[in-house]
Amino acid sequence: MSYLTQKTVKNNISFSGIALHSGINVNVCIKPAKPNFGIVFKRIDLKLNNIIYPNFNNVTNTSLNTTVENEFGAKVSTIEHLMGALFGLGVDNALIEIDNEEVPILDGSAKIFIEKILSSGLEVSNSPIKIIKINKEINYSEGEKFISIKPSTLSLNIDFELKYKNEVIGNQRNKVKVYEDDLEDIYNSRTYCLFEDIEMIKKSGLAKGGSLKNAIVVKDKEILNPEGLRNKKEFVNHKILDCIGDLYTTGYRIVASIRCSQGGHYLTNKLLREVFKDKDNFSILEIKEKNLPHTLLNKNFLRSIA
Repeated sequence: MSYLTQKTVKNNISFSGIALHSGINVNVCIKPAKPNFGIVFKRIDLKLNNIIYPNFNNVTNTSLNTTVENEFGAKVSTIEHLMGALFGLGVDNALIEIDNEEVPILDGSAKIFIEKILSSGLEVSNSPIKIIKINKEINYSEGEKFISIKPSTLSLNIDFELKYKNEVIGNQRNKVKVYEDDLEDIYNSRTYCLFEDIEMIKKSGLAKGGSLKNAIVVKDKEILNPEGLRNKKEFVNHKILDCIGDLYTTGYRIVASIRCSQGGHYLTNKLLREVFKDKDNFSILEIKEKNLPHTLLNKNFLRSIA
């Protein structure tokens, strides 16, 4: 059985937790699915029209999270950390049942999602995986914020930069090769906010479930979380996690190089819409061992891409 074939979770994976923005307790069950099923959300609290596909064209909100919605108005929000975990572990197919409209925030990172999926194990099929190969450089910018994607040979490279006036966050930059590097720091990095922004966020009806248990809060020159940071670049690393999760709204893993400065859910979604406007910008390839250079088959990064 090839490592380059589609995978799903081996067993049902259930978890519950508070939703970051609604503050509601939500129950989720990730279930195995057949090859070519893809990642699909099912709102089990709704009797009809309850299937939602996490596709970039279905993204209807990118303010502090990524929300996907079907044509009947059924939605699922804050999908990015779970999607990042599924991407990173190479889960191609899964039915995600959820009893409300927001994925639980858990600890604010993808750490618990990763642990639960790994503890379940993965079922490997005989169906070959497909990947998206970027053929042309595409850029999108708004003011000083920009994101670009260009062709890469065999990897997904992400180069992300943050620029904050706050001294604790400051300017941070990190580069990762998603299919080759150890991404533990990426998966473990939590969402964050500035203390002075909390009142405005809550006035917008968001962050009702936010706390120091699921987010880093920075006030002036101080991190309010007693435990501090999990890694030196936790702020930018969390942005990379968000980016990986948002990229999986394409439905496949991607071979490309991405550079982003001061971006987030909005810019990533805008970039994907630009890329997929023109079929010449990308190719969808079915990957089989006989189609790959022999040296590639020995690379550790096949744990993610395959």
